Amino acid sequence: MNEAIETVKNMVEMGLFNQPRKTEDELRKMIRGVAGAVAPGLGDAEIEQIARDIEHKQGIKAGLIAIVEGDDQDFEPWLDDAKPSITPFYWERYQKLLFKKNLPRDVITSTDQVTDTILSRLGNPRLEKRWDRRGMVVGHVQSGKTANYSGLMCKAADAGYRLIIVIAGIHNNLRSQTQERIDEGLIGFDSGKQWGRTVGGRKYVVGAGEFGPSRRPVSLTTRIHDFNKARADSDRSEIGDYVEPVVLVIKKNHRTLANLLDWLKDNSARGDHEMIDQPMLLIDDEADNASINTKYGKKLVTTINGQIRDLLNIFHRSCYVGYTATPFANIFIDPDQDDEMYNEDLFPRDFIIGLDAPTNYFGPTKIFVDGLPEEGDPTWLRYITDNEDILPIKHKIDHELDALPSSLTRALRTLLLARTIRNLRGQKATHCSMLVNASRFTAVQGRLRNRLHETLERIQNSVRINASRGAAALRDPEIAALHGVWQEEYSDTEFDWPSIQSELLGAIASAKIVEVNSRANDLDYSNSGESGQTVVAVGGFSLSRGLTLEGLTVTWFLRNTMMYDTLMQMGRWFGYRGGYEDLCRIWMPAEAIDWYAFIANAAEELHDELRTMEKAKATPRMFGLAVRSHPASLLVTARNKMGSGKKVTTLVGLSNKFVETSKVSIRPSDLSANLAIAKSLVSKLNGAGLREDPTPWGTLVRGVPVEFIDEFLAGWRNAEQSVTTDPGPVRSYIRARRADELQTWDVLIPSLAKGLSDNTLGKPIVPATRYVDLHDLQHEFMSFSGKRMRVASRGIEKAGVDPAKADAAEARYREEKGKADGELVNFPDSIYRRERDRGLFILHYVKPKAPDGMEDAKEVDLIPADPVVAWGISLPVSSRPAERVEYVVNTIRYQELFGEEDEDDDQEAALEAS
Repeated sequence: MNEAIETVKNMVEMGLFNQPRKTEDELRKMIRGVAGAVAPGLGDAEIEQIARDIEHKQGIKAGLIAIVEGDDQDFEPWLDDAKPSITPFYWERYQKLLFKKNLPRDVITSTDQVTDTILSRLGNPRLEKRWDRRGMVVGHVQSGKTANYSGLMCKAADAGYRLIIVIAGIHNNLRSQTQERIDEGLIGFDSGKQWGRTVGGRKYVVGAGEFGPSRRPVSLTTRIHDFNKARADSDRSEIGDYVEPVVLVIKKNHRTLANLLDWLKDNSARGDHEMIDQPMLLIDDEADNASINTKYGKKLVTTINGQIRDLLNIFHRSCYVGYTATPFANIFIDPDQDDEMYNEDLFPRDFIIGLDAPTNYFGPTKIFVDGLPEEGDPTWLRYITDNEDILPIKHKIDHELDALPSSLTRALRTLLLARTIRNLRGQKATHCSMLVNASRFTAVQGRLRNRLHETLERIQNSVRINASRGAAALRDPEIAALHGVWQEEYSDTEFDWPSIQSELLGAIASAKIVEVNSRANDLDYSNSGESGQTVVAVGGFSLSRGLTLEGLTVTWFLRNTMMYDTLMQMGRWFGYRGGYEDLCRIWMPAEAIDWYAFIANAAEELHDELRTMEKAKATPRMFGLAVRSHPASLLVTARNKMGSGKKVTTLVGLSNKFVETSKVSIRPSDLSANLAIAKSLVSKLNGAGLREDPTPWGTLVRGVPVEFIDEFLAGWRNAEQSVTTDPGPVRSYIRARRADELQTWDVLIPSLAKGLSDNTLGKPIVPATRYVDLHDLQHEFMSFSGKRMRVASRGIEKAGVDPAKADAAEARYREEKGKADGELVNFPDSIYRRERDRGLFILHYVKPKAPDGMEDAKEVDLIPADPVVAWGISLPVSSRPAERVEYVVNTIRYQELFGEEDEDDDQEAALEAS
């Protein structure tokens, strides 16, 4: 029955292609007509289910966040005038492919509009004078940027671009995967096979080629082979001699780039030109990875940067478009002088375009903000707390692995149950994957694969022998364990246990464990029959940059990197999970969850900054400086300079920012001093006769003089690890505005509504409880953990904001995000900060505790017995937002505390490989 529903749904969606939107009655009439022809057994309930699924998909929207443009006075808009003479052959067949893939109509429409917006800012390929353009598209991890640039390539080919180059990742498997997608979306035939399916008398046809196989671009790379000069030299044609555009998908590798440069130089020499006079589009996928000129990094990275610039300079007319999902891309955070950043050839000086993820995007905000409630269990996240004795986060290449952490075994069982439920939902033909990223060493990854294989085989054997025995099957320990996981994870789904047990064998019998790294790549979704594959992929860096795991449902992630760009790219679990989002589960340590939540908030702020800068007619250079001056960029700055052996001074803007002591010193002298300065502040507030208002978060004291705030900060003893709350820069920022914008403050003293009151500070306070990271205690500081690396509760920055302004801000946010009135929304604090007319100082008094399940750890004795003082500041929008303050990052101390970011075996191998 489920397969019949899917068949009818697919046929109806294809029939809706290029049709006006149907009314509710018209849609249901169409569904009944199709069902009557191919699935007459469907009843009214099934017809209604199909209609609602299609209507839901039609409600999914996507589009642009904003466009920030450069000030090139010589650039002439061209696309609108050129459109009458452009035959959209490649775009129209790609559009049909997207419909065939069941993308929502509005998402396809927005892809059309967005790719037009990008193309219109590239150079005019028919303009016979020299030009070069540099731009960047900022999206979200796993949100469809490959689909976006595939559409851009189709339109560029239609418009007259003669050479289109995609620089993919640094691994062969990622380049091969990207080539497959370009084969499918633009080229229209399988470049990796000599013989393929025949359509209309044409062989090799795949993807878009099925909608028009009469033409195809010339591909000088294949799914199997990267660019090779000798192979290209076998064809003596020049680029301009081909009737169709030439397409290459190459690895981001210095030897490959050198090969290509040599071939292009030979090509220009044959044509008796110093430069090639053909319009060229270069798309740099993952533009923040191995493209940026990190002068303090590896020599090869700088080499690749120079080669990309050389490649552009060979052409008389060239465009560079970098795609990134990391707002903190190093291209904006090079720690050198501002003018050097702007003059860097790969800087997107002409345009930056921000893409909004479709409304059904399963992304960082949904998982780590909306799905991480203040109280109660996370929706999708699960904590890893049992790994240290078996597989510590920090381990050696020869680490023995004789068993699996119980949480990893549980995650594997969860995958097998999810596969079974998805089959019962009619998703049998789709892939279902699990990601295990737990070691940087390929040798340890191999051992993990072996232990997982043994565990999977044991489960499969039990199911094969006993699953058919009804209730008696639960006497089998493996089936009983599966039942236990079902009860805790999936008992609220639409299927009862007997239904799942009877489907288990057919669902999991072909499940397998594969290894994906520089020494092995067993991941291949192409060899599937009618059923989708069930795959557990074990790997490291290869699984962290760009490589897509089809139908990723369960993740077990044991990495400790704190580098924003690396963390976000490791988020392979982001993307689209239509029909099984409720089944997705992600296991990771509490510290990693905190970092992801922190980054999600910081990234959201930068996307908002892009919107603001568009309205202000700002330039890409201004946005680049805004990213570099964001408080969250301090960590990336430290990483870029690590190894220089110096203290690094960086400028940070605090206008419209929130800073907070998510880390506090636990040295006894510092705890005592900070408690004393907090008591002093409360005493002054009590004696000043100021107005006090109750709020949902605690007591709000209004009209506090700036001197009270400055004196507190002057006496605060900051943990060196809490870089953004260094009192020096914060006081400098406030001092510059103490006579006007920040003359008067609100002070909030949070207190829980219920609980035992504590009068230590001079006011009755019910302290909130916050988990702390046990690993940091040995370094004499304490990191608050478990709630997005924040001490404050969500929404706290609403305190003191005019209610009418707060309501208006919430209404705007609903509109921007497509949220209906009455729909539950977790509003980000940043929307209230913009409405503030004075600063908000938050004085916290919190009780630290060990994470659940870690109460017996030896480090618990280091947790202070009494509540501790912490603070946060919400700073309103300044009339002088460009003014920045100096922070000093001690990279030597930073390296001592956190260590250098270890590179994976396969990352190093990829950078060095030919």
